Amino acid sequence: MKKILKVLLHRVVLVAVLLAIQILSLIIMIVRFNNYFVYFYACCALLSFLVFLHIINNKSNPSYKIAWLVPILAFPIFGGLFYVLFGRNKLSNHSKKKMAAISAKMQLIDFENEEIIEILKKEDVVAAKQANYIQKLSHAPIYKNTYTEYYSVGEEMFLRLKEELMKAKHYIFLEYFIIEEGVMWNSILDILIQKVKEGVDVRLIYDDMGCIMTLPYKYFEKLESFGIKTCVFNPFIPVLSSKINNRDHRKIVVIDGHTGFTGGINLADEYINIYPKYGHWKDSAILLKGEAVWNLTIMFLSMWDYIRGVKENYEDYRPDTYMPKKIKSKGYVLPYNDTPLDDETVGENIYLNMITNANKYIYITTPYLIIDNEMITALTLAAKSGVEVKIITPGVADKKVVNELTKSYYEVLIENGVKIYEYIPGFVHAKNFVIDDKYATVGTINLDYRSLYLHFECGVWMYDTDTIVNIEQDFEEMLKLCREITLKDCKKITSKRKFFRAILKLFAPLM
Repeated sequence: MKKILKVLLHRVVLVAVLLAIQILSLIIMIVRFNNYFVYFYACCALLSFLVFLHIINNKSNPSYKIAWLVPILAFPIFGGLFYVLFGRNKLSNHSKKKMAAISAKMQLIDFENEEIIEILKKEDVVAAKQANYIQKLSHAPIYKNTYTEYYSVGEEMFLRLKEELMKAKHYIFLEYFIIEEGVMWNSILDILIQKVKEGVDVRLIYDDMGCIMTLPYKYFEKLESFGIKTCVFNPFIPVLSSKINNRDHRKIVVIDGHTGFTGGINLADEYINIYPKYGHWKDSAILLKGEAVWNLTIMFLSMWDYIRGVKENYEDYRPDTYMPKKIKSKGYVLPYNDTPLDDETVGENIYLNMITNANKYIYITTPYLIIDNEMITALTLAAKSGVEVKIITPGVADKKVVNELTKSYYEVLIENGVKIYEYIPGFVHAKNFVIDDKYATVGTINLDYRSLYLHFECGVWMYDTDTIVNIEQDFEEMLKLCREITLKDCKKITSKRKFFRAILKLFAPLM
């Protein structure tokens, strides 16, 4: 009886019930006012028309507009209402004002490394153009003097993360989409508690929606009792609202300002293959040591100040404050941030810049392949131009419906020369691009509408670093465990399944 009661009182169940009540209320209103259906239809159609005009005239990406216009035109009664509730990718005016003040602080450091761009221009004009775009639009300077280390699986990253956390003497910042109690998180938590006792400033941000199934309600209170300062991003309220769209999908660790981690790996046991949730979990992460960690620090502190409502002196957290010695390393490193608060799809544009400037090959690993027309055009044009374009997607799906939508894009890509591979052992969660042995990015940004348009994301763009060859070699090793998808495979699916996938594309912005 206690187990049943625990399930019934779980936050997810209560939220589902409250949302169901709201949906049922809307249905009852429609039934009750059935005699006024003509007026009801007219009001909904007018709303859909106004939403249509709003979408046409806003500054968002054309493909994202089309992705919403199609379902609105297909379902004129509820399309406009659905967009009002779930389609807008902006926070409230109050939230935007809070974030704007913090963004202004970030912009103060925008051009401080402009001289490095000039040095890079002399080495590679194309690389300098890519870096210049990221620096200006992400307010994230480019750096030399930063050591990078690539991890091809979560187990490797986990061991190194614990090792670096144990070295912390001043502060530890963590920001994650998913945290779940288990071997991975409990081991890290033990270290954090010990570090608090040693006088280290330990702070944690986690996304409420990301952790809704994995952490107890008000888990932050438990962490605060240990002395770990904790913030919950965008607490989920069971009200039909577009606010639930904007999630903090970033994965960031900063240790004493000079050591940082990011990538696809969350703090849960499936990410280190202790729990085989979807077969072998293939992920990636990147370690930074040196000046470029400053960008990750700024990302964390800006989010912390936004949620906590405080104003801190960011200068106190610069890498050289506690860095034992100056680090010298080959290549250029640029950790970047992507936010839904502006009309610039930084993450997607970085990917597009890399694709359009490729000469030899483009290797991509992604858990989802739900892409807009710009991405399809860029990938197929590169393939038609003789560039070797290879994409690895999961062989075992974490979400079957989303995986079906991913597969719906295979045919058009393969027809135009792009090669698609599925990772047979399990699920691929890595979000990596590596181009021509020269450029690479490792981060949190999936190839889907939610990551590219709605979430707070981050990544690390690299040029000519020693780790780029490691990323390329990891891709080559993955290919040995993959099955290539052929055009024949795409065409042998049933008409019923093709129709199902076509319907799914109507709802691509929500996937």
